[in-house]
Amino acid sequence: MSMFCYQCEMSTPNGCGSNGAVVGTCGKDENLARLQDLMVFGLKGLSSYREHLNELAPEKTKNIDDVISETLYFTLTNVNFNFDDHIKQLMKVGSAGIEVMDKLSNAHTGHFGIPTPVVVPQNVVEGKAMLVSGHNLDMFEKLLIATEGKGINIYTHSEMLPAHGYPELRKYKHLKGNVGKAWFDQVQLMKKFKGTFVVNTNCIIPPKKNADYVDRVFTYNIVGIEGGTAIENDDFTALIEKTLACEDTNMNEDLTLTTGHHYKTILTLAPQILDAIKSKKIRQFFVIAGCDAPGKAGNYYREMAEMLPEDCVIITSSCGKFRFNDIDFGVIEGTDIPRYLDLGQCNDSNGAVEIAKAIGEALDVPINDLPISIVLSWMEQKAVIILLGLFSLGIQDIYLGPKPPQFVNDDIMDFLAENFNLHLTGDAKEDLEDLLLVEA
Repeated sequence: MSMFCYQCEMSTPNGCGSNGAVVGTCGKDENLARLQDLMVFGLKGLSSYREHLNELAPEKTKNIDDVISETLYFTLTNVNFNFDDHIKQLMKVGSAGIEVMDKLSNAHTGHFGIPTPVVVPQNVVEGKAMLVSGHNLDMFEKLLIATEGKGINIYTHSEMLPAHGYPELRKYKHLKGNVGKAWFDQVQLMKKFKGTFVVNTNCIIPPKKNADYVDRVFTYNIVGIEGGTAIENDDFTALIEKTLACEDTNMNEDLTLTTGHHYKTILTLAPQILDAIKSKKIRQFFVIAGCDAPGKAGNYYREMAEMLPEDCVIITSSCGKFRFNDIDFGVIEGTDIPRYLDLGQCNDSNGAVEIAKAIGEALDVPINDLPISIVLSWMEQKAVIILLGLFSLGIQDIYLGPKPPQFVNDDIMDFLAENFNLHLTGDAKEDLEDLLLVEA
């Protein structure tokens, strides 16, 4: 019986692990092979952000491109590299992740304006409608321009929700609201949504071949599904014609969501935030963010958010926030500071670091000693690059869940626990008891 190795893409009678190494690792040491897996998944997330940056500021991608090519070259062999060398290379990937998120954030705000808080209608739809899912704001602006005056209403889904916060995007009157939650509810949504559905990045649930809505699904750039229609060369003609031919969508759940708390906007509240910390009106900040995945395990993040005392502030980003962003958390007592701050998409995760750095500098306190706790939900490549980015900055005491990534074995987990004090999430109530600072 042959064994297949996903690394060398070969089948051999005894498997590539016949020399004593783990099958599926090309004879490499298991720990090093898994660390290289971590590199590759991190590079996938890094590349996704690099693509968005390249659309708006291609001159700023060289350093990121160099790390991508160097790291892929690194993974060709481990003959001359030990465990510590692999960790150093992972930190390079993490540093490139921070760089690309910083540059992409600046490119977004430079092009679309700095987001400001906005209340967005949720699941309220009427007329001829398009639902756009993904992360690509450059494509979204082009679509808004192409559909202006066409009698079509545009709605966001999942990580497109933060688009409503940008002044240069929300100025379009036919951008109406948000529909649905995290990326994986697409199939259920399209059964109710009667218009067209546009996916502009990789977060997609491919419809079944016989799905009665597949002809209403359009994809952009490298995204593609069998039976869907690809948008090529930014030509939205077929999409517009199909949308106008669809029946009207009518949904009215009378709900709202709030977004638009970009870190550059939050930093304008710095004096109030510092006063609230010093006067003990704010006890602690909780960064509850990350990539969501199907299943009840993700309810952990809602449970923690709901249990937080009223003197705690939630900072969030990515699609994990859809577990709890329907809750009205109000404001810190005696202030105008919201208890819920939505920084934006997953690529806006750098905002939490920028806020922490500003608070730390103002209080002359190291980041790891600030009253900030980080609880991340883990799903895929973009979560990997965000986590590596935090490690590259020396951030400690992160809680990660709802389960560890499959390519992190006990040895690697022990290293991360020892060097970064990384924790795996458990029971939300018990974890909160461990994380919550004693009220002064």
